[in-house]
Amino acid sequence: MTKILVILIAGLVCEAIGVVFLSKGLKQIGEVRHVHAAEIWRVVKAGATNPSILLGVALETIFFIALLVLLSRSDVSFIWPLTAMGFVLTTLAAKFFLQEQIPPLRWLECCSSCSARASSPSVRRSRSASSLPLQPGWLLPANFRRRHSPPLRSF
Repeated sequence: MTKILVILIAGLVCEAIGVVFLSKGLKQIGEVRHVHAAEIWRVVKAGATNPSILLGVALETIFFIALLVLLSRSDVSFIWPLTAMGFVLTTLAAKFFLQEQIPPLRWLECCSSCSARASSPSVRRSRSASSLPLQPGWLLPANFRRRHSPPLRSF
């Protein structure tokens, strides 16, 4: 459990700082003035060589790798609500690194969405196939599965 939380917090910190660097890099590049091939090429070329964007993409990649590790070790119903902490971390990172002014209503939105997701019930289950909530054909009506399933053969 401690390893999972350490990986989660490290991943969320990488995500928050990565979003800040992406925002900084995109503001350095500027907006797309006209939608035509030369302007799109300018933005793509500027983005591919901008150190802030490259660092942001690298940090977001670390976050997604951490998320893959977490989801391979634990249930989605346990991990995904915990990622809501990223809302608060990203908002804090924007405030301190980008000097964004964050009004009280936005803090309330951030914290309430975080607490709503983090307080959802999560049930830890074994990772055996029988405990997985979605079995093959779970979306199909029962009568369709009976008519179109191959007969079971005993050997």
